[in-house]
Amino acid sequence: MPTFAAVDIGSNSVRLKIAALNRRRLETLFEDREVTRLGESVFRAGLLDPRAMEQTVKVLRRFHRAVQQHGADRVRVVATSALRDARNGNAFLQWVRASTGWQCEVISGLEEGRLIHLGVMAGSRIKSSPMLLIDLGGGSCELTISVKEQIEKIVSLPLGAVRLTKQFLEHDPPKKKELKELRAFIAEEIGRVAKQMLQAKVKMTVATSGTPAALSDMWAARERKHTTTVPRAGLLELTHELSRMTLAQRRTVQGVGTRRAEIIIAGAVVFSELLTHLKLGSFRYLPLGLRDGMLAQMAAEHDQRADLRTRLVAEREKSVYDLGTHFGVDHRHAERVRDHAVRLFQALKPVHGLPSQYEQWVAAASMLAEVGSFINRSGRHRHTYYVISNSEIFGYTVQQRRVIAAIARFVGGSKPTLQSRQLRVLSPQDRPLIPRAVLLLRMARALEQGRRGAVKGIKARVEADRVLLAVDERSTGAELEIWALRKERAYFREVFGRDLLCAEP
Repeated sequence: MPTFAAVDIGSNSVRLKIAALNRRRLETLFEDREVTRLGESVFRAGLLDPRAMEQTVKVLRRFHRAVQQHGADRVRVVATSALRDARNGNAFLQWVRASTGWQCEVISGLEEGRLIHLGVMAGSRIKSSPMLLIDLGGGSCELTISVKEQIEKIVSLPLGAVRLTKQFLEHDPPKKKELKELRAFIAEEIGRVAKQMLQAKVKMTVATSGTPAALSDMWAARERKHTTTVPRAGLLELTHELSRMTLAQRRTVQGVGTRRAEIIIAGAVVFSELLTHLKLGSFRYLPLGLRDGMLAQMAAEHDQRADLRTRLVAEREKSVYDLGTHFGVDHRHAERVRDHAVRLFQALKPVHGLPSQYEQWVAAASMLAEVGSFINRSGRHRHTYYVISNSEIFGYTVQQRRVIAAIARFVGGSKPTLQSRQLRVLSPQDRPLIPRAVLLLRMARALEQGRRGAVKGIKARVEADRVLLAVDERSTGAELEIWALRKERAYFREVFGRDLLCAEP
């Protein structure tokens, strides 16, 4: 069974989850978690504290041993709000890599929200729509509107429990003035997105992470029944009581725990303000989160038949389409190029030998190859690379976006080399593959040279020293497209070591 490991380096805690893909379903093998408060000093001084970094790396070494013991086939390590804000974040990332060999991704708040949504959809049977998903971490709070199990809107607000505790609550218990200022700040942040959240007419609110877990445990103990749903009136009561307790008293409350007690007031106030301003009747806690989304994505990428494969592909395609729309892409033309690229990818598999994931990456590059023209026709291919590599494209990691950007970059006169700047930032495994993917895209664009859909399809015959392509043209004729395709003959021979012959059927 393929085994995956997900490591979440959060602002408050570090978490590990290892799962195996068995009969297209993920089965949890091991979990670990420790509070390290990595973001505590970031929210106060803008820098990661050396002691917090050392403690976090120590925990990650323990996680690394567990991953090795379980023989994980793939490990993904991500960091969130604290690393997004810290000025010395690179030093920590280098420390992690030196200690564990892991390459850590710093993901955006929107990508964090997308992965959490994926984890909830993969790990629960909730079908209510529209649904609001709230994930309150140490440094940020992600709000996601989900309609028919698809993301409609994601926002990330700087309302993490550790961040707010450090910024507003100096006394224990906090003074009335501190709580008033805290509520005013939270209300202002919520106010920026309240209109679009209210317009969604949410039917159900789901909450993940430690704060709602503690609040739901408190409410269940008070009601003396097993429940994970907390009504707004009950939440307001709990928040009021917690804000009047000392730290020692909060630590004795069922469900709160020793370390959570230090930040539970700020977290409870955030939930109280969210439910009040967004007119939500209650929230339901689910023990799912970022790690579950990471595991679900790894499973979907590994197994073409995995249940979430269709959802992941749909998310990626929609995000690519939306980015193209934003930059004025001619979608009809781009889709024809994409279709040609996919056909070429399938027909020439024995020739190009690219990994299966490159099919999606070449397709995405096909759809986005002209986004740079929105900025300026002059230097448009360089602009295309910049736009793709620096845009939020749901479902793709930073490295995957760089691969897509590199493929789209070289559709003009220039050709990629291993010395190209766009290739040097890629992994050693991807660098030699880019010219092959670029050539497929160049051939696909040649088949749409006249931007009129003159080519209906192609047929390929692969021989030992050559490839014969037969072009199926429409009644309008495809002379221009065949001419453009033949122009790629020399580059085809350079990349694949075979001759390319083109003819009408």
